[in-house]
Amino acid sequence: MTAKRTMTLNLTDAEMRALDDLSVRKDITKTAVLRQALRLYQTIEARVEKGDKLLFENDATKEKAELMFL
Repeated sequence: MTAKRTMTLNLTDAEMRALDDLSVRKDITKTAVLRQALRLYQTIEARVEKGDKLLFENDATKEKAELMFL
């Protein structure tokens, strides 16, 4: 098992509300939400670095939107 390290994270009220909301909606801890978010961000970054695009498509309308990363 990988050793775990502790860090302090300062969030705005809005960011903490978003974290609380996701934690409740997904029925997981705030730490688990942040771990999932980090893994998702790593995956997206790796794909974008390879030249892939991140698209959202509405099933009903087939409307597509590209998410741009800086």
